[in-house]
Amino acid sequence: MTDIKHKKHYAVIDLVRGFAILLMFIYHFSYDLDYFGFIQANFASGKFWINFRILIVTLFLTVMGISLYLASYQTLNKKRFARRLLLLIVYSLLVSISSWVMFPKAMILFGILHFIAVASVLGLLFVQLSKCNLGKRNSGKINLGILNLMLGLIIIVMGQTLEYPVFNQPFLQWIGMMTKLPVTVDYVPIFPWFGIVLIGIYLGQLIAQRPADAFLLNWTSHHPLTKLMTLGGRHSLHIYMLHQPLFMGILYIISLIAG
Repeated sequence: MTDIKHKKHYAVIDLVRGFAILLMFIYHFSYDLDYFGFIQANFASGKFWINFRILIVTLFLTVMGISLYLASYQTLNKKRFARRLLLLIVYSLLVSISSWVMFPKAMILFGILHFIAVASVLGLLFVQLSKCNLGKRNSGKINLGILNLMLGLIIIVMGQTLEYPVFNQPFLQWIGMMTKLPVTVDYVPIFPWFGIVLIGIYLGQLIAQRPADAFLLNWTSHHPLTKLMTLGGRHSLHIYMLHQPLFMGILYIISLIAG
């Protein structure tokens, strides 16, 4: 294993997450503009906005998988993990309640935060898979981490191609593979999205084992814009919870003033 400083945060990881947050701002602010009638956009079936959302979620979940591996491949800080998991659960409940108040017919039951909470626990099991090897000590070992990549691709394909009516049941919608999507403003099921997390775990393993990538993980920048995006990525969970009430509050006031 290469010499990687085992830290709470890696600047380059936070930078990528911060870039995803910037894209999320653009998406949600545009959504809010449409909601208040300032613009007209098709977020439900418009290809541009659908693909834009897919890009944002893919970035977040890939970085999540990488971070999960880097945080736990040596020694997992169980207290920190438990605190973040508890915070995710609390925030998920708040999102569900607030969405029920604002969109009672499109309540969020299993959105991005709900998914991340579940995927964080499941992901730890697959990080352990990256530590397993097959073969005898002197005859060359095969690391099983490649299975995360293979399983990730399989889950993505299954989630995109398989549909079964049984998964239309409300208590099974979190799994995916439905014949019709639920009416909700945010939906991130296990199939296909956990496949992205597994690919991220595999990428995290590759990064941890390559000297060039270890240098990248120890990278820092003093550029103001880079530092700002890195700071945003470091506090992405809190920003996620605060930005929409702020956006909608500002636009609501503007809509009142504009009549």
